[in-house]
Amino acid sequence: MTHQVHAFEPPERFVAGTVGPPGERTFFLQARGGGRLVSVALEKVQVSLLAEKLEELLAEAQRRFGVQLPEAAPVVGDNDPLDTPVDEEFRVGTLGLAFDVDSATVVIEAIAAGETEVEVALGEADDDEDEDPDEPDDDLDRLRVRLTPEATRAFIERARRVVNAGRPPCPLCGQPLDPAGHLCPRHNGYHR
Repeated sequence: MTHQVHAFEPPERFVAGTVGPPGERTFFLQARGGGRLVSVALEKVQVSLLAEKLEELLAEAQRRFGVQLPEAAPVVGDNDPLDTPVDEEFRVGTLGLAFDVDSATVVIEAIAAGETEVEVALGEADDDEDEDPDEPDDDLDRLRVRLTPEATRAFIERARRVVNAGRPPCPLCGQPLDPAGHLCPRHNGYHR
């Protein structure tokens, strides 16, 4: 089976987005460029972690390499929905991040979930981003994008808006509230 590397260096557009109503949303990373559109599915926690790790990567690049970072992206960022059709190319198992000093760009690699990745992702959800991107996962499909620090900052801002746009959290336990209410563990299973 041949694997595909969907490379966008750089993409015309690279965003996180969702399909479906709150509580049933499917999260996607979507890259567009050169007449191509690639969408890969991932978990909400992966989108949240990706934004957090990209922020750390930019700060590290500034500290270690003196990279000039843009201020926080303007609030009027890309709020458009995902481009259609949203056809899931693959489900992401591992995310790899790197900073290319020569071109002062951020490289993001979303690698398809193989049978081994799923176990690793479940057991060590917090360490997904720390995987070595040079590991021999050559038999897995991947999406690779190269972003400027400005584009990375805009991606981070949008990803955080997308993650926070779901159901509001319960003020007692922090779990998402359904419109019909929810069984809060802090209330011993009684509806509020």
